[in-house]
Amino acid sequence: MTAPITTTDIPVGDHTLHVSTAGDPSAEALLFLHGSGPGVTGLSNWERLIGDLGDRYYCIAPDTLGFGDSGHPNPPPRGMAAFTELRLAATWQLLDKLGVDKVTLVGNSYGGQMSLAMVLERPERINKVILMGSGGMPGLKPLPGLAKLVNFYDNPTEQEMAELLSLFVYDPASFGDQLNEIAAVRVPRATREEVKRSHLATFDFTAGPKIGWPPEELAKIEQDVLVIAAREDKIVPVECSHYLAQHIPNARLHIVPKCGHWSQIEYPEMFAHLVSGFVRGEF
Repeated sequence: MTAPITTTDIPVGDHTLHVSTAGDPSAEALLFLHGSGPGVTGLSNWERLIGDLGDRYYCIAPDTLGFGDSGHPNPPPRGMAAFTELRLAATWQLLDKLGVDKVTLVGNSYGGQMSLAMVLERPERINKVILMGSGGMPGLKPLPGLAKLVNFYDNPTEQEMAELLSLFVYDPASFGDQLNEIAAVRVPRATREEVKRSHLATFDFTAGPKIGWPPEELAKIEQDVLVIAAREDKIVPVECSHYLAQHIPNARLHIVPKCGHWSQIEYPEMFAHLVSGFVRGEF
């Protein structure tokens, strides 16, 4: 049974986060962190999943600071590392506001990098970690799909967005006209001045390094970690997931065949089963 989803704006310090939740707040908490695509929101990544899992867990899916309808600092921190530090602070404050002391993290792409940063920063507050198509490997060379994502604002049109979204999935034809429909919804949000400003600040690689962890840092993670990777991911190479699974001591690696960067959207039932089974300790 699909759980109802509630969306509200929650003040966190000097900023506001736009947060969608499903499930009983007294249940075990899962925090869903989305990726960094232009126009992305918590619900665009996670709506189906938090609805499906909300009958068992307290599911929390914010628009991360600097994305969607959450606050957009002005001026923003320049560079991915600096902006991520501010985003982490806001996310911890969100959990405090919601009364969540410990949480399991579910992070997609850039949300996976945020998840790794959170578990390394405050391990006592993290139960388990689920990474899907996550970055985090030092010296990772961008695939053409990631380069297209980063440079979207060179030509921010619906056609460009639809072409970008087609790189997120294994078989665009199986989605029919759905990717064009998603593009039509995303472009007006992505081209808002504050959204564009936050994106360009995040990917200002002249202002600081990308985010990645050497093996000795990953070895400090004691939590159980599930690394989900799509074999045909055109955004983040599957080698990154192999690297994370190799160096995180209690990591399990699950490779999804015939799948792109959006395994939670391409195979929602499978993804929900993996999350629920891992949280319950079945594997």
